[in-house]
Amino acid sequence: MQTILGATGPIGTELAKQLINYTDNIRLVSRNPKKVNATDTLLAADLTKAEDVDKAIAGSEIVYLVVGFEYKVDVWKRTWPTLMDNVIAACKKYNSKLVFFDNVYMYDRDFLTNMTEETPVRPTSKKGVIRAEIAERLLDETRKGNLTALIARSADFFGPSNSVLIETVYKNFKKGKKANWFADVNKVHNFTFYTDAAKGTAILGNTPDAYNQVWHLPTDSAPITGKQWIELFAKYMNVKPSYMVVPEWLTAIMGLFVPMLKELKEMIYQYDRDYFFNSSKFQKKFNYKSVTPEEAVQIMTKD
Repeated sequence: MQTILGATGPIGTELAKQLINYTDNIRLVSRNPKKVNATDTLLAADLTKAEDVDKAIAGSEIVYLVVGFEYKVDVWKRTWPTLMDNVIAACKKYNSKLVFFDNVYMYDRDFLTNMTEETPVRPTSKKGVIRAEIAERLLDETRKGNLTALIARSADFFGPSNSVLIETVYKNFKKGKKANWFADVNKVHNFTFYTDAAKGTAILGNTPDAYNQVWHLPTDSAPITGKQWIELFAKYMNVKPSYMVVPEWLTAIMGLFVPMLKELKEMIYQYDRDYFFNSSKFQKKFNYKSVTPEEAVQIMTKD
């Protein structure tokens, strides 16, 4: 059995669609799980509770941890370390392999111009400190030989929900407003498309020699800037590519009215310099071609 923890988010749902290529024995776990494939089994669980995590993982050959907690530092601080400890304990108990869907918040901000699996881990944000801590707990268990696991790391992902591109560009254009971008619209910022993220995670989970290491999920290598993203959306939405650059000080003020922006303030450094996520390790190993930015925008702007 292959089990998805956090199965109702955009990554979890798409991952279920991909895993059917490997097995028809898939368990979907969340507070209110819904079938994606006809053969899926469902388990309603509160993953903040150790007993529910244990029940969710029991009998699993591979466990995919793709949970997305509310985007708030205090929530992450309260939930993520405990969840990781509980998942690791249950995977060890049931001899399950673990695939952890991670982000890049723990990377040193001075090395964002070409992020690889070897980029220094030196977080400078509160969220980054939490992500570094939970990733290290997993890696420490693999080094000790107590756990078979891997980290599937994504750049900022671009998908139908919980995506900066959708929230600040697509939705604004839909409302007849200008797009918003942070700090510097002329800096490179590539995004991992959600279908690539899910497909890559499924491939890694079902490749035995991929375990006990970190992987960057497949992401198109075009050095695309914020302005170019905005122009792509404008092209396929048939609107003018108008935009407003939001400086850090204004993000704080806007955060009083838009909670997500308040939480995003400490991550603005990802927009004031080039941000390039390098997934060549994955692409070379699996001869994989990622969805291009233009293809991704076409998909997401179809009515």
